[in-house]
Amino acid sequence: MVTSAHEGSHRIFQERPEILAPVFGVLGIALPEKATVDAIATDVTESRPLERRVDTVLRIGPSDGDDFLLAVEAQGRRDAKKASSWAYYVSYLQAKYDLPVLLLVVCQDRATAKWATGPFDCGARGWTAQRTYPMVIGPDNLPVITDQRTAAGNLAMASFSALVHARSPHIDAILEALGRALQATDGKYTDYFYEFLELNLRATPAGDRWKEIMSFVTYFPGRGTVRETAYLEGKAEGKAEDRASLILRLLEKRGIPVTEDTRERVTSCTDLDTLILWFDRALTATTADELFTEDPEEA
Repeated sequence: MVTSAHEGSHRIFQERPEILAPVFGVLGIALPEKATVDAIATDVTESRPLERRVDTVLRIGPSDGDDFLLAVEAQGRRDAKKASSWAYYVSYLQAKYDLPVLLLVVCQDRATAKWATGPFDCGARGWTAQRTYPMVIGPDNLPVITDQRTAAGNLAMASFSALVHARSPHIDAILEALGRALQATDGKYTDYFYEFLELNLRATPAGDRWKEIMSFVTYFPGRGTVRETAYLEGKAEGKAEDRASLILRLLEKRGIPVTEDTRERVTSCTDLDTLILWFDRALTATTADELFTEDPEEA
């Protein structure tokens, strides 16, 4: 089952492509800041009985060279089946789009990251027919950002770093620096990062710490930030609208059709707990109707 942390670890590359250049820099691969980034279909199914899906696939058009595909996988633990799955993803995407393919694996713990570097071989009797070398981002190579100015300079990268280091002993300092950076940054787009970390850290020990920081930022007076103003004016409906927007965007990004009735039902809901439930269901739903299906255990 897909978790929020899993979803956030790869989806941020679609929604905040500005992290691509610094992430590639960590891996020692040059990528210009100016590049076109387009999400493409993640379905790599050839026969219906065996369905395969890459977490995220991006077509990148760097300003200094030819286009290539980047397949992003979030990996929470060792999985022997990935050796064949990842090789299949790379070869399928290359054959379908006639473009070179890179595979990036995002891990939150060192053991999984070490395993994910591979290489993963396919061969027999001493002969290797294919070898897969994933690029891996994990706690050992992604910078720990504990400086407010550095975090403010690239909020997307700082948020991604916080997610990857969610189980690190440095997480409190990371979140405090990010909280201060967000507090000092005016603009509605900062709400994305508040919500991103709230949703994706909830299953980790860092989730409670982030809630404390969010509470402090919300109540801290005198900054005039969007979140502070919304709180002081009692605009709870603004938060509901943001969450409804996230649900609809998630469904659309996953290629799930959204009817006008579904859109109306989601956007007209003002109950935050219900919206959180629908968002969680949207992570794994195969149709929009599954958002509203009554779970017998919840009834």
